[in-house]
Amino acid sequence: MKWSDHIKEGLRSLYFSKLRSTLALLGILVGTASVVAMVLGGELATQEALRQFKTLGTDLLALSINTAQEESATAEQSNVSLEQALALPSVDTQILRVAPYTQLYYPTHYNGKPLNSTLLGVTDSFAQIVQVKLLQGRFISPFDRYNFYCVIGNRVYEEIKKATYASPLGQQLYIGKNVFTIVGVAAPWQENSFVYADINNSIMLPLLASTMISKYATINNIIMQLTPQANIADIEEHVTYYLQQSLGKKEFFYRSAKELIVKMKAQSQILTVFLGLIGSISLIVGGIGVMNIMLVSVVERRREIGIRLAIGATRRDIGALFLFEAIILALVGGIAGVTLGILITYIVASVWHWPFQLFLLPPLTGFLVSSITGVFFGFYPALRASRWDPIQALRSE
Repeated sequence: MKWSDHIKEGLRSLYFSKLRSTLALLGILVGTASVVAMVLGGELATQEALRQFKTLGTDLLALSINTAQEESATAEQSNVSLEQALALPSVDTQILRVAPYTQLYYPTHYNGKPLNSTLLGVTDSFAQIVQVKLLQGRFISPFDRYNFYCVIGNRVYEEIKKATYASPLGQQLYIGKNVFTIVGVAAPWQENSFVYADINNSIMLPLLASTMISKYATINNIIMQLTPQANIADIEEHVTYYLQQSLGKKEFFYRSAKELIVKMKAQSQILTVFLGLIGSISLIVGGIGVMNIMLVSVVERRREIGIRLAIGATRRDIGALFLFEAIILALVGGIAGVTLGILITYIVASVWHWPFQLFLLPPLTGFLVSSITGVFFGFYPALRASRWDPIQALRSE
């Protein structure tokens, strides 16, 4: 028999066994959809995470300093001064500007209501470097320095709105016993792993003003904006040498935006493979279902097999007939599963407001795996059918 004849016979057999064919088809469909949805969804999640991270820019270098004092060191020797931090662009010309900041935890109140917030002592360059946009008012300016002004994060703003409908600009809040005037409200800020602070849940005040309300207001983080082709290793070496002259052997921890992006991509690849393997489990289960149904079909059609063998069909023809049935089920289920997987991913992306992008690899992988599954799990039933003895097959009822 020709290949076209095998395909026609397979389609005819599947058509006259609609329920059995549908059940086998569903197993492949669900398995393929799981593979495509998980792998494609993982890719979209990775791209969204990278997109959000890159909004800060890839030319950033963050420095975290262990501010724990050594026994022989004085407080002045152990901490970075604002002048030292602002002088870093002169230490290495590859540094364009810097944003030193300190993070504090202090009781804050507005109209007698406690606010769940963190204090950030910042400079005027902080908003530019970490992309803090404003809904109202202005950010901390170079002239504020020791003034008790503050900019509230968006989540803090939402808390204050529950207490009053008036604009928070010009209103006062208490940080401990100190009164600060609100001069700006930040827009919602996209959190990321690069900045060790939640801007949305923060109250930002001048860095020097923060040193007046707490002795723990020390510069423990510095974010540096670099030139596009900066040599990060050289910058780290120069900055470390410069700061160690006054700080001694402190611990310096650097985080490069470019290095973090590379690590995120590597981790996402591992996650995508892992999700694909999980989805493949359901596809294997679907393949086992196909094999079981095909085995039942072989038993039910043993008289047909005997008749075909008796009138001249070869064992190869019998095996090919059942194998093509399994392949047709796998191909149809694979196409439907790929379509369903893409649709599920599109719906999820729409719900989470992610930009949808169709990657070629996940659908192609899902379709190929479903096809291989059909061949693999259809081979044994086909082999068993081809080995039926025609006399025994004709005697069966």
